[in-house]
Amino acid sequence: MPLFGAHMSVAGGLTNAVAASVALECGTVQLFTKNANTWAGKPLQAVEVRAFRDAVRAAGLRFPTAHDSYLINLASPDDALYRKSIAAFADEVERAEALGLSYLVTHPGAHVGSGVDAGVARVVAALDEVHARCGGYQVKVLVETTAGQGSCLGAAFEEIATILGGVAAPERLGVCFDTCHAFAAGYPLASADDYAATFGRFDDLVGLDRLRLFHVNDSVKGLGSRVDRHAHLGQGMIGIDAFRRLATDPRFADRPMILETPKEDADGRAMDPVNLGLLRGFLTAPAAVESAPRNKSGRRVKTKPAAADE
Repeated sequence: MPLFGAHMSVAGGLTNAVAASVALECGTVQLFTKNANTWAGKPLQAVEVRAFRDAVRAAGLRFPTAHDSYLINLASPDDALYRKSIAAFADEVERAEALGLSYLVTHPGAHVGSGVDAGVARVVAALDEVHARCGGYQVKVLVETTAGQGSCLGAAFEEIATILGGVAAPERLGVCFDTCHAFAAGYPLASADDYAATFGRFDDLVGLDRLRLFHVNDSVKGLGSRVDRHAHLGQGMIGIDAFRRLATDPRFADRPMILETPKEDADGRAMDPVNLGLLRGFLTAPAAVESAPRNKSGRRVKTKPAAADE
């Protein structure tokens, strides 16, 4: 069955993310190995690396994953920022490898006006350089699908495919499929037909075998909005049916599925337990009847109740 988990805070120490995952009976975890809004992190100490590895092993968490810093832009046309991003990303890879993580998720970056082709070429060259610096490492870099805000790359499956196909060591890469991002980028998921078509297209262009991990998030904004705003499962424009299909899709039975939904609702209620409960419930509850249909924006369509003699 899929491994459900959530992005957990490392405030107070890396092992706190593991403890939070254990408390919620998760099968996997995602974390930052340093502050995501800084370029450089405090060097990892041997004692904390050992404590983290021991905690992950004791908890039985599989495919532990990190997300890199939001400042990194491997597609930047600015040479100074590009070199700084490569150095920072190499450090992220080194930290993930030291901690024994399976995956490091990264956004492809933004071309900032240089154009898609130029941006993708910069990403490929940057990944090749980082791989060369980190020869023999086991951690796999996962290129994340994006919503496509501004000049961000990765909203089109074709761009992901070009990056994976362009690097010298494609076996060291995989894909993180973010449901909110894909929907906001224009890939429908709400109905059974939408779901099948979107993953069929992904398989044709990239390959489902390259899809190693999911970020499981509903979307505040509509289909094709190109706006990255995560919502609780079933409370956004994608709707609950898509997540039921995802959790029970036999093709993804061994994939980690990580929540990046808000930690609380408007009333301050902790929401990781609620969203994880929904995912787990899909595995035990009988298949539900499709809920109300949605229009092209993802909004539910109100239907008149049938007459008694119909």
